[in-house]
Amino acid sequence: MNRPAPVEITYENLRFLITHNPTNATLSKFIEELKKYGVTTLVRVCDATYDQAPIEKEGIQVLGSCSGGSGSH
Repeated sequence: MNRPAPVEITYENLRFLITHNPTNATLSKFIEELKKYGVTTLVRVCDATYDQAPIEKEGIQVLGSCSGGSGSH
């Protein structure tokens, strides 16, 4: 399945990257995209569909109060 490309939004000194929700199978590619855009904090706004540990291992903070999926709080 093709996923839409990430969309970057800038507002004053803030930058937001809107992306699809990855799965564990697509997580390495997702992390590459996050690093490409210099993401330091990921805010999850949907249920977790992936393990967040590999993202945190790359130094990216994962926030969100969503339920479900592995790696959710």
